[in-house]
Amino acid sequence: MQRWAMQAASIVVCLLLWQLASSRHLHLGFITFANVPSPAEALDAGWQLLHSPKLWPHLSSSLLRVGLGFGAAVLLGVGLGLLIGRLRWARDTLLPPLEVLRPIPAVAWIPLAILMFPSSEGSMVFITFVGALFPILLNTIHGVEAVDARLIASARSLGTRRWRLFTEVIAPGAAPSIVTGLSIGMGTCWFCLVTAEMIAGQYGIGYYTWESYTVQNYPNIVVGMLVIGVLGMGSSVLIQRIGQRLMPWYRPQGGSR
Repeated sequence: MQRWAMQAASIVVCLLLWQLASSRHLHLGFITFANVPSPAEALDAGWQLLHSPKLWPHLSSSLLRVGLGFGAAVLLGVGLGLLIGRLRWARDTLLPPLEVLRPIPAVAWIPLAILMFPSSEGSMVFITFVGALFPILLNTIHGVEAVDARLIASARSLGTRRWRLFTEVIAPGAAPSIVTGLSIGMGTCWFCLVTAEMIAGQYGIGYYTWESYTVQNYPNIVVGMLVIGVLGMGSSVLIQRIGQRLMPWYRPQGGSR
């Protein structure tokens, strides 16, 4: 209860600071809050969106794109990460081109994605896939590399073959890093989705936010940003909770509980 109270208090403090800055039109050096809507205005805009018939099309479009892109990134990122982290030939042949592609920001893929896919939906799903792929891939590789060599040697001495070695030793040993990569990948997935929807979407939370900006409806911009934040945080927490259920043997060492 004490932790929940502290977390709730931190949110309340942020809202109060936001209200103070917007109501007094503060100028903090090169930052101004003269045109920033107040929490009350954002709350009113959120209430209107909640009762709008466009809410479900926006939410369902974004959730579907994130689900498809993230799901494909999980399959490919975890699979390639296990291979690259364990097999030298995979590292030598697959990792160099992936490392070349990794620093390219997702927004730079948008023109090429539009050319590659006949529909805008396909291009937006591809952008979310690219955003989630590399955090998942790299964390999986690092997790595989960090598996204790003594565990692998012990399993081999007991007659464990290569496939069972992957499924019963390497994958469980790398699972904490994989879950971390999934959580990070989900956050970048939402970030990239919003960027894609601003350019190529007709429905979606990112499109709703960008459309609000073009018509200068500033409270709706804040509502769109908050919805994105809540969805991103909720999906990342869900991944962490599922990971904890699937890894009863793992307990984080840092931090007090």
